[in-house]
Amino acid sequence: MRTKIRYVATALGLSATLALVGCAATAPEGGSGSGSAPTSIVIDTAFTLETADPGRNYVPTGYMVSKALYETLLDFAGSDESTAVPGLASYTQNDDATVFTFTLADGRVFSDGTPVTADDVVFSLNRVKGMTESKANFLMEGIEVAKVDDKTVELSTATPSLKLPALMTNPSLAILNSKVVIENGGTTDNSDAAEKFLNGTSAGSGPYILDSLSVESQVVLTGNEKYNGAEDIDFDRVVIRNVSESATQKMNLEGGDSQVAVDLSGDQVAGLSGGVSVTSGPSAQTIFLLLNQNPEIAGVTANPEFASAVRYALDYPKLLELAGAGSEQATGVIPPSFLGALTDGVKQDLAASKAALAKSGYAGETITLEYPNDYPVGGVSFTPLAERIQSQLADAGITIALAPAPFTTQIDEYVNGREAFSIWFWGPDYADSANFLPFQAGAKVGLRAGWTAEMAPSIVELATAAETATSMEAREGAFSDFATALQKQGPFVPLIVPGSNIATADYITGVNYNSTWTMDIAELQAK
Repeated sequence: MRTKIRYVATALGLSATLALVGCAATAPEGGSGSGSAPTSIVIDTAFTLETADPGRNYVPTGYMVSKALYETLLDFAGSDESTAVPGLASYTQNDDATVFTFTLADGRVFSDGTPVTADDVVFSLNRVKGMTESKANFLMEGIEVAKVDDKTVELSTATPSLKLPALMTNPSLAILNSKVVIENGGTTDNSDAAEKFLNGTSAGSGPYILDSLSVESQVVLTGNEKYNGAEDIDFDRVVIRNVSESATQKMNLEGGDSQVAVDLSGDQVAGLSGGVSVTSGPSAQTIFLLLNQNPEIAGVTANPEFASAVRYALDYPKLLELAGAGSEQATGVIPPSFLGALTDGVKQDLAASKAALAKSGYAGETITLEYPNDYPVGGVSFTPLAERIQSQLADAGITIALAPAPFTTQIDEYVNGREAFSIWFWGPDYADSANFLPFQAGAKVGLRAGWTAEMAPSIVELATAAETATSMEAREGAFSDFATALQKQGPFVPLIVPGSNIATADYITGVNYNSTWTMDIAELQAK
């Protein structure tokens, strides 16, 4: 799971942060839409940044940077992640969804003017596939890459893979200038030594080039003079700063010291002063309750009726009040923006809850609810959420004791399946519903809940049907059936899809939330 929240890095004090940027950007008079917009901007976000090497990247800030510097075979249009559109290439597929043929667009070049060719595609994709130590390596699992001619590449899989077009939008699979990267240590196996080079300069065809990189403090991007793609950038210099505190991001934006704040909560955007615009909407994360199905670990929570009792005891609109702008009730494990997501979520039904509780064998014992207490997701803090769940379950006759712990402590217990009852979250690694198949019995998240394949063979069959569908119509129906079945018998109770709130100076338009790269910097425009 790659989480879509920002890991807290060392906080920069406001004065230190501004000193790092200097005069990188100057807002119009009054910090609003008056006067002429600057040609450079500052973006504040809490860094999850490890490298500028796209093939080794697997974190949100890194994806935002890679998206600006490099291009992928396919892309998404604006905030629509339902269908991949041409990027560096267009594609066709066979009827079995096992062979995908990509044809490169004419005339595209890298930042040094070198033409983008099929050899660059083959090298870039095989580099990620061959670097098994890379966190992004799994994206190429089961995919074979073959050059057809200088403009054409064929990707093939042993089984149907309608998720493959979405995979080809992921910035980890960006196309690199193979000649330059090979000259600087690039290979297609674990001997690759090009990361140091790629941390100092970019080797892509994107609208920006890398000026400087500090994974602790800031990244500076400048316009790519050789860029000949579809984007028409308004800001030729972009400074991305590590500002870990969202309150500081808010203060910087309101004071005109930055022009974009990425990590504001729903409450914070509601209190913003004038001269600021906000783009809000549901993110791609799901906050859920886990009820372990292993009787040796969980006791009564392992009874499926107990999960039903919890599911129908909760007042979901009241829980949603804690999430703020942009958030929605989780209608299932698949968030609303993805194929197969359910239209309606569970509604509170105390009578159904108490009936299920009576069948579960629950005898009034205290159940411990575990959760990380220092790791808000999309502005949602788990402590008030846990307290409200505790109160609502008490109304259904279930006694809950809260057991908060730091994330670093709690994550081990969760990953190793040792929690009986807990609050957790899940975010996609790429924009496709296949990201949520790990919730099936016997898969990664299912096993964290002690839920083996033998316990729910029908769920496994539904997941397999979704994974191997060869038409979008069949695929949507299969994912919907999978999500519906999980709501009825799974050990998970989806709660909230937190909001994404990106605030900008009000002369900036073009903010489009994306579940992988958060936003495309090149799409930001000045009014």
